[in-house]
Amino acid sequence: MTEFTDRPSLNSPASPLQYSGMRHRFATSRDADILGELNHQLIRDEGHRNRMSIPELVARIKDWLANGYRASIFEDDSGVLAYALYREEEDHLYLRQFFVVRHRRRNGVGRQCLEKLVTEIWSQDKRITVDVLCHNQAGTAFWRAVGFSDYCLTLEKEADKKH
Repeated sequence: MTEFTDRPSLNSPASPLQYSGMRHRFATSRDADILGELNHQLIRDEGHRNRMSIPELVARIKDWLANGYRASIFEDDSGVLAYALYREEEDHLYLRQFFVVRHRRRNGVGRQCLEKLVTEIWSQDKRITVDVLCHNQAGTAFWRAVGFSDYCLTLEKEADKKH
């Protein structure tokens, strides 16, 4: 788990220029199809072992949105750029999913989306946590670059397949 506790500006002089034309909106259950598709891309891109189909992911997103999660969608005139799925807990905000579409990465879109979430959407008095798969080096580098620090490493042992 990576944790973000202090809130320095994500717009450092070294960061790319702000992407203009981006809009934010909160997702509704009507957005579940596109969120399921984007979640499928996220799973593949980060190398997650989840093998759920897109229809299964859509159903899961609908359930999450109906039970305490919120999603933010970032888009421009060409379509969806990114999304975030999160839930506010008593003592922190848990960012479950954050995804920038492939052709918009590495130009500041993710940083700008996160800046909007941190400064305008989310509660300012809570730490933010996000889980990153250990082998996802690009994801880990992004989260560290925007001010998150290592907090926890979850280890696991696969079940014995012989039984």
